[in-house]
Amino acid sequence: MVELDNYKSELLSLRTPLQEVWDSLDVAGKKNRITELDKMMEEPDFWNDPARAAKISSELKNLKDTVAQLEGLSRQYEDIEVLIEMGYEEEDPAIAEEVGALLGELEDELEALRMETLLSGEFDADNAILTLRAGAGGTESCDWCSMLYRMYTRWAAKKGFEVELLDMLEGEEAGIKSVTIQINGYHAYGLLKSEHGVHRLVRISPFNAAGKRETSFVSCDVMPDIEEDLDIEIPDDDIRIDVFRSSGAGGQKVNKTSSAIRITHFPTGIVVQCQNERSQYQNKDKAMQMLKAKLLILKQQANLEKAADIRGVVRDNNFGSQIRSYVLQPYTMVKDLRTNVETGNTTAVLDGDIDRFIYGFLKMKALEKQAPVQP
Repeated sequence: MVELDNYKSELLSLRTPLQEVWDSLDVAGKKNRITELDKMMEEPDFWNDPARAAKISSELKNLKDTVAQLEGLSRQYEDIEVLIEMGYEEEDPAIAEEVGALLGELEDELEALRMETLLSGEFDADNAILTLRAGAGGTESCDWCSMLYRMYTRWAAKKGFEVELLDMLEGEEAGIKSVTIQINGYHAYGLLKSEHGVHRLVRISPFNAAGKRETSFVSCDVMPDIEEDLDIEIPDDDIRIDVFRSSGAGGQKVNKTSSAIRITHFPTGIVVQCQNERSQYQNKDKAMQMLKAKLLILKQQANLEKAADIRGVVRDNNFGSQIRSYVLQPYTMVKDLRTNVETGNTTAVLDGDIDRFIYGFLKMKALEKQAPVQP
């Protein structure tokens, strides 16, 4: 069968990439590390230090998940080989259809793991802190901000990541003016750092009675959540700490006490805030941790080009500064202006299907690193 011949050829073309991923992710090394961590967890005093125990448990889970995924891909490859041979013997079109579906799944999962080999930055494995801020466009931009908030939470749910709301300021009429969330999961920052920049929406505004097309903007800032206690001195004169009443979703404590914290760092202009924790002191500790993480990254970079690779390029939140355009009228298309990756399925993208853009960015950065330096 011609169809099975094509599938067999396609499967063979995946053998080398599968082996390369297996080697790049150092499966043997990961298995040795799993053995080490298992022994640590068997120690009688393992849970005496909850923070250390949680860190080791998280690392162990991530390692086991990665190894299981790779071994699963190898089994899937072998199963497809067997199914192809069965299809030749029985000449059953239904088997060929099943092979095609399984092959598509194998390619998608292999691509996702291949992208993981590109996540080798110092902070790539960390959780991510993502902040969205409505820009030019008024109520329309606030609504667009809420749409992006939904998109990223949907993406995180599909990845099996946990989302923690740190701060939210609702729009005056609708939507969200700004929101900060922490996305907890292995390589959350490494994946989401591609989203740093301005996102532009073009559509027929539901807030415009004349039915005119509107353009609105939302900025997205992504930083790693660095868990260890950072040894960074911040003079009191360099910051202003504002305490205010919490707003938006947050449970029974919201709007009852002035526990939300905003910290402004004068030398850099960095502003962080948190209202998620139960007390003012906890919110202050979290906000200071976020500020120190940002300052550490800036300090570690020798020049603006290196800083942009982690912190992202600072852009104005308006026309001409967007990294991605989402067009809903007069046609449907989402296009990343850095990588030229695009799709017409805007509904899927706004439902969290953004991996194609993330992987496109990672591939672009990998190629940039491989490119020879011009004299």
